[in-house]
Amino acid sequence: MSKTDMLTIDQTRLVEEWQTMMPKQLEITDKARVWADEADPQALRVHIITSGHTGYSFDFKVTYVNSREVKVELTDVQQGTAHIDERTDIVQTLVDDYMRHIHECAQALQHITHV
Repeated sequence: MSKTDMLTIDQTRLVEEWQTMMPKQLEITDKARVWADEADPQALRVHIITSGHTGYSFDFKVTYVNSREVKVELTDVQQGTAHIDERTDIVQTLVDDYMRHIHECAQALQHITHV
């Protein structure tokens, strides 16, 4: 990876931009929270709560591989306060959908991450 393709934006500003953009990528009734990954300056944490009565919530780690590309990892799935098996079809469908929305958010923010 060349030095010119490194993520150079300040993590605090990156979090602010994600906090603004992420809700626009989701269903209007879904909720998202974004914060800095304190252990990794190239990463963010995203917490998504699904709308409706399922009570699902998802935690993702979003790491910038370079100034344009992110790696998204599912770190936890809960229903209410209970950790659940993320391999069920419905949960896997939601995970895939949210991962796509996270990638779309990263693409929408390329104008500030890729300079």
